[in-house]
Amino acid sequence: MSEMFKGIGPIVYEGPKSKNPLAFKFYDAERVVYGKKMKEHLPFAMAWWHNLCGQGSDMFGAPSTDKTFGTEPGTMAHARAKVDAGFEFMQKIGIEEFCWHDTDLVPESDDINETNRRLDEITDYILEKMKETGIRCLWGTANMFSNPRFMNGAGSTNCADVYCFAAAQVKKALDLTVKLGGRGYVFWGGREGYETLLNTDVKFEQENIAQLMKMAVAYGRSIGFTGDFYIEPKPKEPMKHQYDFDAATAIGFLRQYGLDKDFKMNIEDNHATLAGHTFQHDLRISAINGMLGSVDVNTGDLLLGWDTDEFPKDVYVATMAMYEIIKAGGLTGGLNFDAKTRRASYTYEDMFQAFILGMDTFALGLIKAAAILEDGRIDGFIDERYASFKTGLGAKIRSGEATLEELAAYAEEKQNPGLPGSGRQEYLENVVNSVLFGG
Repeated sequence: MSEMFKGIGPIVYEGPKSKNPLAFKFYDAERVVYGKKMKEHLPFAMAWWHNLCGQGSDMFGAPSTDKTFGTEPGTMAHARAKVDAGFEFMQKIGIEEFCWHDTDLVPESDDINETNRRLDEITDYILEKMKETGIRCLWGTANMFSNPRFMNGAGSTNCADVYCFAAAQVKKALDLTVKLGGRGYVFWGGREGYETLLNTDVKFEQENIAQLMKMAVAYGRSIGFTGDFYIEPKPKEPMKHQYDFDAATAIGFLRQYGLDKDFKMNIEDNHATLAGHTFQHDLRISAINGMLGSVDVNTGDLLLGWDTDEFPKDVYVATMAMYEIIKAGGLTGGLNFDAKTRRASYTYEDMFQAFILGMDTFALGLIKAAAILEDGRIDGFIDERYASFKTGLGAKIRSGEATLEELAAYAEEKQNPGLPGSGRQEYLENVVNSVLFGG
């Protein structure tokens, strides 16, 4: 195998003062932060689809980036070249895991049996690379949104034949996830939703989605898959109304259909903001429900109304994300860079610099999140804010021993309780700024 990324060596940590564009400024894998090595807090993964398949095309323009890696696209030679490029890239950047869709790995045939044969062939080759390098599979999934057959969804389709085809893809993707030792399997409902209620039976579609997931769990467990299944919430795009709108909606769906014991959330920053939330919000909602599993790290452009999948660069956002992840005890999954370089950033060097940006951003976010926790003022304020529920009638409310009559009698005797105490939001925001920028 010839070197794909010539002239680019292993990316190493050189510290904040380094001006080397191909060096880490903050990501120091072995540095201990808040009791664990940085690489343990930050289990980064490479998204096969963006890094090895994304060519810089958008809805208004043709591809700008050459990802042929010296081969003919649409061939198995190209599929193998992507494997070579991916493992070389991960070794040089210092990433130890990857994620994939089935159709990222090989060109899809008109015959599903031939597609499956190609998948078997390429995953045999991937296994060889994994054994050589020690790089692992974080999670796999099936692309059930790109092909026109899925124009009305996969689990939510109106066509039983399409539903069966989706089931076949899920089965094969689970086989491959187990084969590659993947720690998770993701359902991203790219088209599991609707455009208009005039032609849609919502209850019927949601029941069918749940049934597909139940069959997937049963099959996965039967072949030895012990990892988590994930739902990746997204509110819109490509469908206008998607059934996995946000973390809260997806968690409610899982509990309604008895899937909550096997599924967790795969939260993405860009999807959270499209839902009108912050990244931190969906992480918190997942965590307090015991369903924070894995994370796709990227960011969106708040001036645009679609999923732009940019590499994370906002240290404040990364800090508050890592604050939530640390407080939740970490992830069962990883931090997958579901992000792509901008259309005008079309060189191989741009690929490396994009990952350096993202990894440094989250490394700095980790450092600052740990500093906020060690500072203690934020958690201390929150603890004090709810102090009235620690004793007396407040404690009785929390224990479930109080009655409505008892509380009403207390209120009638107490009369006007007054204001509940200042939230001191501006003070707390200044505390965060002082930790981030106070030296």
